[in-house]
Amino acid sequence: MSRAHDETGSATWRNVPRSVIALGLVSLLMDVSSELIHGLLPVFMITVLGASTVAVGLIEGIAEATAAITKIFSGALSDRIGKRKLLVGIGYGLAALTKPIFPLAGTISEILAARFLDRIGKGIREAPRDALIADVTPPAIRGASYGLRQALDTIGAFAGPLLAVALMALYADNFRAVFWWALLPAAAAVLLLVLGVHEPDGVKATAAKGHWPIRKAELKRMSSAYWIVVATGAVFALARFSEAFLVLKAQADGLALALLPLVYVGMNVVYASVAAPAGILSDKIGRENVLLGGLAALTSADLFLAFVPGLGGTMVGVGLWGLYLGLSQGLLSALVADTAPDDLRGTAFGLFNLVTGMALLAASTLAGWLWYAFGPTATFATGAVFSGLTILIMAFGPARK
Repeated sequence: MSRAHDETGSATWRNVPRSVIALGLVSLLMDVSSELIHGLLPVFMITVLGASTVAVGLIEGIAEATAAITKIFSGALSDRIGKRKLLVGIGYGLAALTKPIFPLAGTISEILAARFLDRIGKGIREAPRDALIADVTPPAIRGASYGLRQALDTIGAFAGPLLAVALMALYADNFRAVFWWALLPAAAAVLLLVLGVHEPDGVKATAAKGHWPIRKAELKRMSSAYWIVVATGAVFALARFSEAFLVLKAQADGLALALLPLVYVGMNVVYASVAAPAGILSDKIGRENVLLGGLAALTSADLFLAFVPGLGGTMVGVGLWGLYLGLSQGLLSALVADTAPDDLRGTAFGLFNLVTGMALLAASTLAGWLWYAFGPTATFATGAVFSGLTILIMAFGPARK
C-alpha cells in the first residue's frame, strides 16, 4: 500500500496535484455563475414565462441529456488528439457565452436554447476534465482528488444561490437584473483555466495512434468492472432527478421567492462538506461501502420530502439530498478512473456520462409528470422506491463483488 494511501487526511491534501486544485477553483467560479441563475430559473420559468412543471422537468432533462451526449464525443476526441485542456477550455468558454441569454429571454424556447448551449459546453468540458484529473493523479489518492474537485465545485454551487438571494433583495425580485451578474464569475473561470491548469506531456502520445477511439475494438478493451460501474451509475441516476424539484417543493411549502436559492445553498453546503472526506474515506475502505451510505441518505431524503409536511421536513430532505450527492458523485468518477484503460479515459468518462445522462432525462421527465398529475408526494415517494431498489442492487449485485 502506498504512503499516500496510508496517511492521514492532511497528508492526502498535500499530495493532490496543483492542476486538480486549479480545476476545482475553475469549477467553483463557473458554478457561482451557473447557480446564480439556476437557483431562480425554475420559478422564473413558471411565474414570469408561464411554464408548467412538466415543461420544467422536460427542459432540465433535455439539458442534462444534451450534456451527456456531448461528453462521449468530447471524451473520445480528447483521447484522439491528446489535448484535454483545449476541450475543457472550449467547454467553459461556451458556457460563459450563454450567460447573457438568460436575462434577455422572453420565451420558454429561448430558455431551452440557452440551457441547451450551456449544457453542450458542460458536455464538452467534463469528460476531458475528469480524464485529465486521472492523468495527473496517482491511483492511491484518486478518491481524494475527485472529492476535492467536487467539493470546490459545490462551494460555488452554494455561493451562487447565496449571491442570488442578496441580489434578489437588492433588485426587489427582478430576476433579469440578477441574471446579468452571472457574467463576471464565468469570465473569471475561463481566465483561471487558461493560466492555472497544465496537462502532462504523456497524454499527447495517444494522438499517435491515428484513429477515432469510439470503435468496437476499443469498447472491447473496457473491462467488465468498468461496465458494472456504468450500469451502477445508470441505476443511481434513475434513483434521483433534477434538483429543480427541490426548489418547487420549497415554493409549494411557502418559501418566499427571494429566499428560494437557499434551497440550493442548504443542499450544497452539505454536499461540499462531505465530498472531499468521502473521497478520502473511499480510498481507505472502498468506494462501494461509501456509495451505499449515499443511497441510504437519498432514500431518507425522498421520504422526508414526500411525507413530512411543511418547510421543516423539506429542508431536512434537502440536507439529506446534499449528503447523498457528497457520498456518491465524486466516487462514481473515481470508479470510472479506477476501471478504464489509461489511454481511453476520455472515452470511458464520455460513455459513462452518456448512459447516466439518459437515465437522468428519464427520471426528470417522470418526476415532472408525476408532480403534474398527482402532486409532489407522488414524485418523491417514487424516488424513494427507486433509491431503495438501488440499495438492494448495490448490496447484493455484481457491483458489490
